[in-house]
This record gives sequence, structure tokens and C-alpha cells, in this order.
Amino acid sequence: MILHPINFHCAKPEKLNNPFYYQPDELCKFAQKEVLKYLETKPDFLPEIEQGKMFGVLIVEDKNQNINWLCAYSGQILGREDHDFFVSAVFDYLDENGYFKVHEREISALNLRIKNLEESPFLQELRLKIQENRLSAEQEISQYQNQIKSAKARREMLRQSPDFTEKDNAALIKESQFMKAELKRLKSSLEIRNKEFEQQLTDLESEISELKELRKKKSDSLQNWLFSNFEMLNANGEKRNLLEIFNEFCGKIPPAGSGECCAPKLLQYAYLHGLKPLSIAEFWYGKTNKNLLRRHLEFYPACNEKCKPILNFMLQGLSVVNNPLLTPKKLQLEKVFEDEYLAIVNKPDGMLSVPGKNGIESVYSIVRQWFPDAEEPMICHRLDMATSGLMIIAKKRKVYENIQQQFERHEIKKTYFAILNGEISKTEGEINLPLMPDLQDRPRQIVDFKYGKEAVTRFRVLTVKNGKTLIEFQPQTGRTHQLRVHSAHADGLNCPILGDELYGEKSLRMYLHAGIITFQHPVTKEVMTFESHVDWADLLFHIS
Repeated sequence: MILHPINFHCAKPEKLNNPFYYQPDELCKFAQKEVLKYLETKPDFLPEIEQGKMFGVLIVEDKNQNINWLCAYSGQILGREDHDFFVSAVFDYLDENGYFKVHEREISALNLRIKNLEESPFLQELRLKIQENRLSAEQEISQYQNQIKSAKARREMLRQSPDFTEKDNAALIKESQFMKAELKRLKSSLEIRNKEFEQQLTDLESEISELKELRKKKSDSLQNWLFSNFEMLNANGEKRNLLEIFNEFCGKIPPAGSGECCAPKLLQYAYLHGLKPLSIAEFWYGKTNKNLLRRHLEFYPACNEKCKPILNFMLQGLSVVNNPLLTPKKLQLEKVFEDEYLAIVNKPDGMLSVPGKNGIESVYSIVRQWFPDAEEPMICHRLDMATSGLMIIAKKRKVYENIQQQFERHEIKKTYFAILNGEISKTEGEINLPLMPDLQDRPRQIVDFKYGKEAVTRFRVLTVKNGKTLIEFQPQTGRTHQLRVHSAHADGLNCPILGDELYGEKSLRMYLHAGIITFQHPVTKEVMTFESHVDWADLLFHIS
């Protein structure tokens, strides 16, 4: 059975929740529990899914107004996309005798051929032989050049002799000319000696390059074929393939795996079978993924890189709750300090630091109106939209450049205050986890010790109460989402910031505030400290 009934009375959602910003309702939580019960009956799934797998549920209404639920998993389980109990793939390309698998085997054969050539003993021996010949040639040439130098020194001594004649000089000139010609012949001979091996190497490397180019063409062609066959529906009954969807949305080629996430699968099945989507949620099953910061059984929004373009199309025709992150709100920006060179402002949570794609009001758009004669750029540093607190605004270009230099030299001191969604045992310390963007789901960041940039945070616990921790952060570097990832990551504090829906759970707001900033005034050279207090210590007594 794929369509699962809900046999109890429940309130029907008026609008579909926004898959990019939501808190799971009771219906989705019920469906999650049912999925977990089913997975307990599938021990053959466990070795794979316990490594980490995203599951999704969709609450739907049929034509008789009965409430049911659907479920899906991302990608494949045990190499299949068509297990009972779950909705099927949007496009099944896994038939062993089908177009995709046949051409995939061709590409695999090319991969093996390239690997065998690159790792062949003949290629390694050829490169070693050429290297040895070059070293040997350099030694022979160097030895003969030394003979030339010795002969030249001997000829100079002979020329100093009182018995030296023109006839002697002619003989010495002839000797010099002969040795120079002999050096050329030696170089030519040694070059010819290696030429055959170098030609063999060139031919072999050309063959490998040609095979790689053929592999790329076949891979691109197969990927485009695949994307053209993923034909997605929306609530208006319109149909677009993935190539068309991504081209219209962002002008790019879809990333690998597009169309195989839970949300597109669930919506596609609902549209094909005349079901009205009411509520959707996706959750992680299995090991905590340290890089992606996914935790067992926690719910997460749809990804941006693969799903945003697809869902932007598939949700057309449905009544969907607005994403508050993309909805304009009238917020107040407080001016804390101002002189003719700079200003300090206190940004509220929910306000962008700089303009986004949707033209929502930002700190920049406001201060641009406040200071119409200010020189660009004005924003010296940024805070995440969900973070509140102090920011420096430059009115002069030289002031901006000076502040940037202070940041680069780590001379500007910033203190943040946060409430963590849990208790930690440490009272103070330092976190050093390198960060880089999650290329598949921007703006999320991941910890990566190979490619990440250094990120260092010092912390001090202020209060622990009601299962929550009030903490003070002093970032030593300024990486995107640094404090948020360092809090949530298992090798950091393993305790996400309360309300951090990217790395933790949604709440009334994200409790992260840039409360203190100290810097040297670029013009007066005065060391200035500004503070913006939050009464979160008292709040801990009321948070459950």
C-alpha cells in the first residue's frame, strides 16, 4: 500500500506549509512514527539507511475528502526506487536493459579503461625511463661542459707562454671549435635517445585525454537525457522537464540527483493520482552527519540547490504558506551612534544586512536613505538575517577601508550572546573547526578539514537553566554561520542555538545577538566600545 489512511479526526490545514520554512504539524509527526514502525519490519534496509537517509511524508486529501498520507525516501535503497509502501520515482531509469543503464555501462567501461591505462606498469616504466635518461643526459652534458672549461683554462695558460705562436693559436682555436661542435652533437644524440620514449608517452597520454573527453561527452549527453525525461507536474496541470525548470529558474544545468529528493517525488505522486497536498515534512534517519549537521529523526527544510527550482514550479497552483524569510516586514533599525565619519546601528532579527534578490528592506537600504551623501561601500560587516545586534556603517570610503584593515588584523573585538537549545558541561573554551559552503545547499556551511577555511570561536557559559544555556561567544575569525555551526556540530558544542532552523530547531526567533563591539575610530583614533543588551538571562526561567 502506498496511500496510507489516517483513521482519526484531525483538523485539515488551510494551506500547504512552506517546505523551505516550517514546523512539522501533528499529522506529519504521526506519519513519521508510522514510517519508523514500517522500517522496523525491514531489517535488510537498516545497514544502508542507518548510514544516513532523508525520508519525507506528505499529508493529502483524496476526491472523497478523506485524509491520507504518503511517504518517500531520497535517491535509492538497495539500488531500487520502487519499494512497496513508498511512492515511486518520478522517472525510473534503473532498468538493467534500459537506455540509462546501457549507456552507464559504456561510461563505466571507459572509466575502467582510463584507470587501467593511467595505472599501467608500462606507463609508469616509460615515465621512469624518460626521467632516468634525462638525468643521465644532464650528467653526460655536465661532464663534457666541465672538460670544455678545463680545456679553455689550459688554452689560456698556453697563450701566456713566451714561446706561443700564431700556429699554436690556430690549433687551439680549432680545438675550441671542435669541442663546441662535439657538445652540440652530444646534446643531439642524447635528445634522439629519449625521443622514442617521449613519443610513446605522448601517444599514451593523448589516448587517455581522448578517452576522458569521450567520457565527458557521453556523461553530459546521458545526464541531459536523464533530466529531459524527468517531467515534473504542478497543481495547474502543467508539465516541465528538469532542463526547462532549471533554465527558467536560474539558467543552469541541474545538479546530479535533481528530482530524486523526497518532496518532488511526493508532490508528483499526489498530482498523478488526483490528491491534494495538505502538509509536508522531511526528516533524517540514521547516523548524525557531522558535515551536514543532520540529526537522527529531526525534521529539515527542502534543500536549495536541487529542490528550490523544482518546487518553485511544482507548487504553482497550490495555496502555500509564505516563507517569512522572503516576506517583507516593517522592522525598526536603531541608530546607536553617529558622527560625520561613521555610525553604529542595532539590527533587529529578521532584517537583511544587504539587499537580497527579492528587494526586501535591509540595513543598507535604510542607511542609504539616512545618509544620502555617504560614500560606497557603507556596510563594513554583516550579520545573518536571523541574528540581531550591532553593526558598523561607514560614511567615507577611507573609513570603510580602515575598518576592513582592523578586521583583517583581528583588532576589532566582537562579543555575541546566545541561548543554546540544551545544556553543555564545559564552562569555557575554544572551538576550532574549519568551514566551507555546502555547495549542494547554500547558504548552509559544513565543517571540512581539507578544504575549509580556519574558523575559531572562544566561549564562556553564563547561565544554565531549564535545559537551556546562556553563552557568550567571542569569534576570532568571521566565517559565514561560524557561531551557528560551532554550536551545533558534534565536535563543537553539540548544542545548536535555540531557534536556528538551519542547524537546529525552529523557535520564536534565533537567539543570537551581537551585543558588544570594540574598535579604533579610523579618524580620531579613539578606542570605542558599544553595547546592546538583551535580557535573556530572565528568559531562561520561562523557556521550557
